[in-house]
Amino acid sequence: MDVELLSRIQFALTVGFHYIYPPMSIGLGLLLVIMEGMYMKTKDIRYHNMTKFWVKVFALIFALGVASGIVMEFQFGTNWAAYSRFVGDVFGSALAAEGIFAFFLESGFLAVLVFGWDKVKPRTHFISTIMVAFGAHLSAVWILVANSWMQTPAGFHIVGEGAMARAEVTNFWEVVFNPSTLERLSHTISAAWITGAFLVMSVSAYYLIKNRHHFFAKQSIKIALLVAAFATLLQLFTGHASGVQVAKTQPAKMAAFEGHYETGPADLYLFGWVDEQNNKVYGLKVPGMLSWLIYGDSKAPVTGLNEFAKEDRPPVQIVFQAYHIMITIGMLLILIAYLGIFFWWRGKLENVRWYHHILVWSVLLPHLANQIGWIAAEVGRQPWIVYGIMRTKDALSKTVNSSEVLFSLILFTAIYLLLFLLFLFLLDRKIKHGPDVYEDTDDVYSQQKYIFDKN
Repeated sequence: MDVELLSRIQFALTVGFHYIYPPMSIGLGLLLVIMEGMYMKTKDIRYHNMTKFWVKVFALIFALGVASGIVMEFQFGTNWAAYSRFVGDVFGSALAAEGIFAFFLESGFLAVLVFGWDKVKPRTHFISTIMVAFGAHLSAVWILVANSWMQTPAGFHIVGEGAMARAEVTNFWEVVFNPSTLERLSHTISAAWITGAFLVMSVSAYYLIKNRHHFFAKQSIKIALLVAAFATLLQLFTGHASGVQVAKTQPAKMAAFEGHYETGPADLYLFGWVDEQNNKVYGLKVPGMLSWLIYGDSKAPVTGLNEFAKEDRPPVQIVFQAYHIMITIGMLLILIAYLGIFFWWRGKLENVRWYHHILVWSVLLPHLANQIGWIAAEVGRQPWIVYGIMRTKDALSKTVNSSEVLFSLILFTAIYLLLFLLFLFLLDRKIKHGPDVYEDTDDVYSQQKYIFDKN
């Protein structure tokens, strides 16, 4: 295997492992604010217990996210030195902003969030919860700025020539608000809210099945269900906006999404298989629907892959399948969320056991959609690492050979597997232990007395 493919696999492994955790921390951060806000409003100690439990889960997720994120950034220097030299001024400014404005904000207030329950006033603790959630969202902003610039570069010029050429910032705000930032950010944030909501619903459904922590499960699932219902519907609109933006700024990627080869009115495939040898797609389609979604006109022409040289096209099959699987999962998440809203409206949410079993396992779906959506976006950009400016093959470190990358790839795979198993083990322990106060009853007085006696 050549060094480019191995380096891409290694970076994909690192990013994929890391990306398990930020969506959960962003989504769960929002839910923590809502839960503790309920406690501040009602003074019901059970919301206090609920928030404390989810804070412990949040802290575990945060720790794994930090550990995996640091390794990812080091790889820019080890495997992708030519890329780092070329985009250092642009990419480095966004990463520096993420560290200064977001990570330190989030990690600084995290100590108060986790350890400050009995040491600061309730209002101060609530402010720390808001700041941690805000920091998690702000971190996503700067990371998406950096990644979106790679998709639709703006606000820069190139200085130097040949191997010494590099991109230099000319307008920082054009870098920040490049043509794809807002669409991709809104799509990513709504996906993170879905991920956090389905995590909470999964655990709550598990407790309902086991008939444990009844109030905790009942209220947690309702709070998360509201967030899930809003976020899954929002995902439709942000996904549409992102698709329109891709069609305008990265037409080869959009053509690969739908296996569209000839420029002209474009169909929308519900599912299919791409024959890359003969430039055809076999599957079920809605004629003219892609043109209508992008331009509001089913007859409007959409740029096809045949407009691009073969060396400038992404690998169509993997992009097509990843894109359609992501959309299918998104629709399934909407169905699950609004099915829960329906049962809640009918007063049956706590009693529909088969739905609870679906919720327990549905926690996997947002993660799968996140990973596959990332694959569609990043593989769809190929062969460019900076779209239209720098090819992926030109971004590699010149002194790293394939045997070195293969060794580190095997080592990273083993370490990440161990870390993931450790994460699952610790998460399982926290879930099985449950909230600090065991809720055999919804009697608030008993729980308040329990806390008083304990302290």
